[in-house]
Amino acid sequence: MDTGILILRLLVGLLVAAHGVQKVSSHFGGDGLDGGAAEFRADGFRGGVLTALAAGGGQISSGLLLAAGLLTPLAAAGTIGVMTVALTVKRHNGLWVQNDGYEYPLVLIVTAAALAATGPGAWSLDASLGLAPYPLRWAVPVLAVGVGSGLIARLVLHRGPAAEPASPTTESAVRR
Repeated sequence: MDTGILILRLLVGLLVAAHGVQKVSSHFGGDGLDGGAAEFRADGFRGGVLTALAAGGGQISSGLLLAAGLLTPLAAAGTIGVMTVALTVKRHNGLWVQNDGYEYPLVLIVTAAALAATGPGAWSLDASLGLAPYPLRWAVPVLAVGVGSGLIARLVLHRGPAAEPASPTTESAVRR
């Protein structure tokens, strides 16, 4: 069981972290911070650069913590939070990823919640530091904090389609 949890933690954590790196740099095929900011503005978010830095930083930190199995409930809540924002952005496209739907964020949310429920396993920094196992009752608060923080971030940062028209610079950046 510990081997399976380790593989799952490494895969999901490193993918989440790499996805965050894409938002703030050109590594892993990212468009750099300007591209990340343009993506958030195109999706209707305020503060393009600040929003890209916050989302990218949240994904990098929660992904690396999850991969390492360090502070697993916090890492899971962070992952759930940023992926909840992504899910709400893609919700109108339906479930399936080939239609730019929310399938992938949903899988990451459920995986992070499952890791909060199972714990990080014996091959984790939490176990090495004596922090694990976490009680199963942590899973529900982790899910609630993650989803709640994602929804609050969406409410605070999303301006909606009619509230603030996109600038010509943003529109040309989105077309590229």
